[in-house]
Amino acid sequence: MADKLRWKMTGYDRDNTNLNYEDIINLPHPVSKRHKPMPVEDRAAQFAPFAALTGHQAAIEEAARVTDMRMDLDEEMKEQLNVKLQKIVSEPGQRIQLVYYVPDGRKSGGSYKTKIGIVKKIDEYQKILVLEDGCRIPLEDISEIE
Repeated sequence: MADKLRWKMTGYDRDNTNLNYEDIINLPHPVSKRHKPMPVEDRAAQFAPFAALTGHQAAIEEAARVTDMRMDLDEEMKEQLNVKLQKIVSEPGQRIQLVYYVPDGRKSGGSYKTKIGIVKKIDEYQKILVLEDGCRIPLEDISEIE
């Protein structure tokens, strides 16, 4: 008898091998008289994922981020760039496309960017090419001009 009662209390009908919850399935949900129901936002936060190592994922992503090393231009390429820069100085207001190196602020290396714009001036003292949109590019970082 005790064995049968124990099986009945678990909701498992040993004879039919089915879960048998007919005795409680239609009962109303119990509501506490002492405690107000928890707001849905707090319940959602309760089950939010937990990151034990704060910043660990960001560190992994930063380490996986690929940077390029600066290309060393040979003398011939430097000479070609100088000729193109002299042409730009002699004919201001030209629309050009250039490829230049941007060092990465967080790790060694950087990336190459392509920019199209109209040359405003070349500051020979600071060795910077200035475009009309205000972009300032160091001449030593330029690798290609078209």
